[in-house]
Amino acid sequence: MGPTDLSDALAGLKTPSDINLLVGIETSDDAAVYRLSDEIAMINTVDFITPPVDDPYWFGQISAANSISDVYSMGGKPLTALNVVMFPSKHLDMGVLREILKGGHDKTVEAGACLVGGHTVDDEEPKYGLCVNGVVHPDRIITNAGAQPGDALILTKPVGSGVLFNAVRSGKLPYAEMEREILPIIAALNGAAMDAGLKYSLHACTDVTGFGILGHLLEMAHGCDSRIIIDYRKIPFYPHALEMYRKGETTGSNKPNRAMVDKHNLEVCLDLDNASEQLLYDPQTSGGLVLALPNSQAEDLIQALYSAGVKYAAKIGEVTNESVGITVQ
Repeated sequence: MGPTDLSDALAGLKTPSDINLLVGIETSDDAAVYRLSDEIAMINTVDFITPPVDDPYWFGQISAANSISDVYSMGGKPLTALNVVMFPSKHLDMGVLREILKGGHDKTVEAGACLVGGHTVDDEEPKYGLCVNGVVHPDRIITNAGAQPGDALILTKPVGSGVLFNAVRSGKLPYAEMEREILPIIAALNGAAMDAGLKYSLHACTDVTGFGILGHLLEMAHGCDSRIIIDYRKIPFYPHALEMYRKGETTGSNKPNRAMVDKHNLEVCLDLDNASEQLLYDPQTSGGLVLALPNSQAEDLIQALYSAGVKYAAKIGEVTNESVGITVQ
């Protein structure tokens, strides 16, 4: 469901007024945060996806990493997770489900959290994800709305996974290349990146998922009432992603993602061909974090991310005090 559809669905519903609800739905943030005490706030999030690849174990890993990422993006630590499973038990062998759940279990354990149950229903298509609970100090919550003019924006994973998943399905990209070069990055947890970021003066963070890089940056721009300027040449893209767009591959989310951003003061100051521009709207699954922090700390953070094993960290832009929107240059 896109942001406009969701806004329409929520119209008329009363916004919670509990003083302990520190992060709700107002800024389209990655998770909810509720204060339990002066020292502990609880993070709640849920996400599930359809299979991006046919391999059930990779599916479980990617979906779990995608779900857990929302806790990291709030500056928190994941503690427990519940499986959310829809599975066509009359059409697929239960061994497939076992491999999906094993992938999710292994990734949850890697994150240091406990997988403690869940819920399963029959459905026509497999879907899998997690309901994740975590904790954060109430005074150290990182939201998508706190960026400040003068901040640099650091991206921690490449962009372009959406078109690659579709290219494998259509036969334009060999699965072996996807599995060797790309799936390990997509399935990687964002915990190491956030651990590195929390050692600096982080002002804001979001993870890049279904709305594409520009869609999530737009949420950040509106959250801080500022303009975000992106250097297109600095954005890391997955191998083969541009090639697949040039071969005619695309995704069902590109057009709505573009329509969403076009309505909100987007300026593209480069002469990009259609394939290059489509990468800006490509939906991500288990994408990287965008970290906003003072520009003076950006290079040190990038080096710290490299040291933590985050190979694709890059400064992709900055926040300015101009009118709200996005400029791509």
